[in-house]
Amino acid sequence: ELILKGTNQSFDTLTTDAVKKDYSFTLLEATYLERTGLRFDPSDYVSFGLTDKNGLLTNAGKLMTDQHTVYNSRMFCTRWNGLEKGSIFDDALDDKEYEGNLIYLLNSGSEFIRNNSKVRFVKKAQYRVDKPDYAERAVTEALVNALIHRDYIVLGSEIHIDMFDDRVEITSPGGMFGGGSIQEYDIYSIRSMRRNPVIADLFHRMKYMERRGSGLRKIVSETEKLPGYTAAYKPEFSSTATDFRVILKNVNYNMCGVSVHDTAHDAAHDTSVISKQNLLLEFCTDPKSRDEMQAYIDVSSRSHFSKYYLKPLLSSGKLEMMFPDKPKSKNQKYTTVHSK
Repeated sequence: ELILKGTNQSFDTLTTDAVKKDYSFTLLEATYLERTGLRFDPSDYVSFGLTDKNGLLTNAGKLMTDQHTVYNSRMFCTRWNGLEKGSIFDDALDDKEYEGNLIYLLNSGSEFIRNNSKVRFVKKAQYRVDKPDYAERAVTEALVNALIHRDYIVLGSEIHIDMFDDRVEITSPGGMFGGGSIQEYDIYSIRSMRRNPVIADLFHRMKYMERRGSGLRKIVSETEKLPGYTAAYKPEFSSTATDFRVILKNVNYNMCGVSVHDTAHDAAHDTSVISKQNLLLEFCTDPKSRDEMQAYIDVSSRSHFSKYYLKPLLSSGKLEMMFPDKPKSKNQKYTTVHSK
């Protein structure tokens, strides 16, 4: 990257040996039409910096093909159980990996966060107020920021989305392009420096972002509009020499460690969980396998069963493993702990 800076070039402007006619751009052209009302003209590929005049793709062009042509164009998403990372096999409630076109990554990341979030509501006299965990526009801004400002040169790198009960962390490869760390700057006066100007310009044309470095401010202002927002939920930004991180706080999570339940549905769910936990304790008087336990209370999702039933009962000491030294044994069974 230092060599590119020295020659006044960026990764996304470099011409490759890939020929445009060998690739398709269906998602790019459809998205451009949908968001701008304009068709993507063949000449736009050159004027927007996606190809050179000889039809060779730039790195920016390769990042917008329907095919996965840039290995590092990947996104790993994980919904963790609780407030910290753990084992991907035992502590991940949802886990997805995406690779390919930047628009596809943006859509997939947004969908992952949406699917693992809730929109609660508060009933008023004549209406109800929706209370989403996160501001949709703030999520979009954070993901766009990660995609256009990340360092694509670092081998084996990818964007990470880590969701916890109380927050979402979006981490992208590459520190501040101009040097230093974001902690040293005031986001309301920071000067925009674009690591990938061609990609940034294209996303601006598609109305995913504003041109002049207002993304971080937008993340804050959109979050501030959420019902229930206080200063404690203000988004946080941090960077090192190797990565940049945005932390969005779940405004429906109170700082005492318990999610806020605003609906009768949530309360009913809690009651149902407790009832089924009690059924499991009665069922496991004799040792039972995990599959037998899930079938008994009619819960098909392994991650849901782990989060709401198995782990709470084990951690409370009401249930124990038959083979605690081999927790992942295929012969593992569970039995109720009888109080003395």
